[in-house]
Amino acid sequence: MSAIALNLQVVRQKIITACAKSGRQTGAVRLLAVSKTRPVADVWAAILAGQSDFGENYVQEGVGKILALRELSPLAEPVWHFIGPLQSNKTRLVAEHFTWVHSIERFKIAERLSAQRPEHLPPLQVCIQVNVSGEASKSGCAPADLPELCRKVAALPRLTLRGLMCIPAPAADFAAQCQPFAALRRMFLDLQGEGLPLDTLSMGMSDDLEAAIHEGATCVRVGTAIFGARKKS
Repeated sequence: MSAIALNLQVVRQKIITACAKSGRQTGAVRLLAVSKTRPVADVWAAILAGQSDFGENYVQEGVGKILALRELSPLAEPVWHFIGPLQSNKTRLVAEHFTWVHSIERFKIAERLSAQRPEHLPPLQVCIQVNVSGEASKSGCAPADLPELCRKVAALPRLTLRGLMCIPAPAADFAAQCQPFAALRRMFLDLQGEGLPLDTLSMGMSDDLEAAIHEGATCVRVGTAIFGARKKS
């Protein structure tokens, strides 16, 4: 068994344990393997270990892996999620090759993705990224602007608005980790209360997935704990 397969077992067990502690069903949490900067061979090892969902932060790198893996094994088509900052000049490639986008923060980006999503593909599944920590250096929609942005994105053709995503500032302990996730969950419930049929809370990474699951995450984005620490250039 490869190191990546063993790491996946450990992460899956963490998810099972966290769900049990929170009184949640394990199947309610999707594991997204963050494969940015990793070679195709690592992604293939994860696929062989049963992993189906992968997240990429960089457009060209992600599209390159999608095409390489499609050629390697046309039948083993994973679900590709774009989770990084997205510029206007890169939206077409994402619309053409990815199934999910977690990082919409401006209506202009959503509008372009909608216009550029090929007709032969199902609607692009999207989440709005929220800057829950209020950090100037972090991407994401301001909480005050979230309801209007969600309503506008939900009305676009070729997109399906599924939920919210956040990348909070690192926190030292479990209680502190829970706070921004709880804040995002409250926003999520408020939007559901306004009639938006949201079902996805994309939050939690290698170091804080237990706190995210405790606060209702339906998708955790894990890279280091699966693939190991990235090599410093």
